[in-house]
Amino acid sequence: MTQLSLTPRPVSALEIGPLRVWSPVLLAPMAGVTDAPFRRLCREFGEQGLPEFLRPASSSQDSHSQGGTCVPVPGVDAPAGLYVMEMVTSRALVEGNARTWEMVRPDPAERVRSVQLYGVNPATMAKATQLLIERDLVDHLDLNFGCPVPKVTRKGGGAALPWKKDLFEDLVHAVVDAANRAGSRAGRDVPVTVKMRVGIDEEHVTFLEAARIAQRRGVAAIALHARTQVQHYSGQAHWEQIARLKEAVSLPVFGNGDVFSGKDAARMMAQTGCDAVVIGRGCQGRPWLFADIVSTLMGGPEFQDPGLAQIVTIIERHARWIVADQGDEARAMREMRKHIGWYLRGFAVGGATRHALSMVSSMEELHEQLMGLDLDQSFPKAAEGPRGRAGGQKLPHLPQGWLASPFLTEAERSQLHLAEDGADGG
Repeated sequence: MTQLSLTPRPVSALEIGPLRVWSPVLLAPMAGVTDAPFRRLCREFGEQGLPEFLRPASSSQDSHSQGGTCVPVPGVDAPAGLYVMEMVTSRALVEGNARTWEMVRPDPAERVRSVQLYGVNPATMAKATQLLIERDLVDHLDLNFGCPVPKVTRKGGGAALPWKKDLFEDLVHAVVDAANRAGSRAGRDVPVTVKMRVGIDEEHVTFLEAARIAQRRGVAAIALHARTQVQHYSGQAHWEQIARLKEAVSLPVFGNGDVFSGKDAARMMAQTGCDAVVIGRGCQGRPWLFADIVSTLMGGPEFQDPGLAQIVTIIERHARWIVADQGDEARAMREMRKHIGWYLRGFAVGGATRHALSMVSSMEELHEQLMGLDLDQSFPKAAEGPRGRAGGQKLPHLPQGWLASPFLTEAERSQLHLAEDGADGG
């Protein structure tokens, strides 16, 4: 973590416990996307959008260095916002699953270590929280109550869970209490935040009551993806619900949904009064989106999307970081393939070349294919705006009888452990 010595300016940080978030932006956890190399790439672009007095003395670029040599000050600074790791399950951590513990390994260049935790058992969630703090792996803990993936919701987890008020309260209380106790022993404060959706559908809206429960139980901030579980990522996000949440609680509120540019971020904050914006699909293949958003929100110069020549340089840097992170070039190239498709969206790339790039297995092969592109292309209009697969509305996948009562039955409670099976990164 890098501490900053800040020159006085008419800029104030958003305080989340001991965290000082100087740019009101967060990278949302995305399964198979927000690993350490991608988080670092997004954060470094975010830092490029900072005003000079907030910018760290140096960025890691192609190294794993910590960056600037600023004078330590109390608290933990996040100059370009928070960049959250992929979601992990509490049960996998408690059971010592090696792959899951590998997922929460911080990037050496990480400024704030933000982990998103998922689970359905309060005791297990509390134990996982304790372990993360005792092993000094986390500065900020986020709880996932927004995942709409059927393999999670059909077992009562993710976006389905806040419908059960008693379970939601028990989980939040257990984690906040565990964070307070473990943090006290470790001599530091680890704030807990929650991320949720509007509800299951329009007839089962949960976010306002869940937010009040979360505030009462001591969370430090609340993020709202302004869609229901049924919407998944389809249609428009209902930003007016973010505004309602902001009016209902005294905590910082983070808005999520349909932010694909700096102008979108500024518009969301102006319309809803939210304290920060959360970026998910919009940065897939566009990690420089964080430079645009940070610069816009901090009153900096207008940002221009890069042309293909610059994007190719970014692709190769990203690929090198994945190879270094995983220590296996072939595995890293398999991981990189989806990113390449996102990076090249909208550009004139022949079908044969796209196929070859989707099959690359080495850095040398990647370089050869990229050098064969027409690198003089500017950023295409077709690549602007929404990204990722929006799809359409989907029927809610829920446990049988889940909506019959907003409180758990004993039968439902006995089956909840199944919700964590295979949920990492969901």
